[in-house]
Amino acid sequence: MTTYLDGILESHRAAAADDSRSIDHLIEQTRDLAPARGFGNAIQSAPGLGVIAEVKRRSPSKGDLNLDLDPAALSAAYAAGGAACCSVLTDVEYFGGSVADLQAVRNAVDLPILRKDFTVVAHDVVDARLMGADCVLLIVAALDDHELSDFYALATEIGLDALIEVHDEAEAERAMAIGGTIVGVNQRDLMTFEVDVQRAKRVASSLPSNVVRIAESGITGPVDIPDLVSAGFEAVLVGESLVKHDGPTNGVRALIEAAR
Repeated sequence: MTTYLDGILESHRAAAADDSRSIDHLIEQTRDLAPARGFGNAIQSAPGLGVIAEVKRRSPSKGDLNLDLDPAALSAAYAAGGAACCSVLTDVEYFGGSVADLQAVRNAVDLPILRKDFTVVAHDVVDARLMGADCVLLIVAALDDHELSDFYALATEIGLDALIEVHDEAEAERAMAIGGTIVGVNQRDLMTFEVDVQRAKRVASSLPSNVVRIAESGITGPVDIPDLVSAGFEAVLVGESLVKHDGPTNGVRALIEAAR
């Protein structure tokens, strides 16, 4: 059965096939960049729950969320609330994001930034570093074992952290096989869009203690936090409920308070 992810990946791979830029030249451009801000370190250094607050205009499953958001102002509000990191959608077609959104956030706050997009070729990894991201997303369901290993090694080479997203125990095993240290467990089923908290708990329990565990998707607010913390999650990535919140600063604070 095909999923929404299949269509998105097909589109991204088609665009990547037309990219004739030299990967070696792109990698060389990263050599003179300042060190990345340390996405994983920021989560581990958070005094309590690490909140990765997302700048997200729309989604394929929920439609328009906040199309007219100001990424600089929103990320500043997140930072004021105690967010450990920001996540910024750069996919244009499906999520209404852009590189400009990420760079606006980069200029507005000192928080580490995840480029939230669909990494399908090495160019995507290097582009994340060049546009100002500190972490790249690697979705296990979107990549074969060679791609996953190669992109993770490339991210490490050019100074990026990599958030490896998994949906089940089998994908978690693949993440561990390449030495992944930051793992996001997506609670949303790729086929039904339903949130399965019990599966997220099982996957979290299968990860070794040295892995930074992040719960993703389906987090509606503070009510969801205690169970996730009890399951071993050190951080949450929250988009929809924060971009639609009347007071995003207080929204972040409430998530952190719920973990105490």
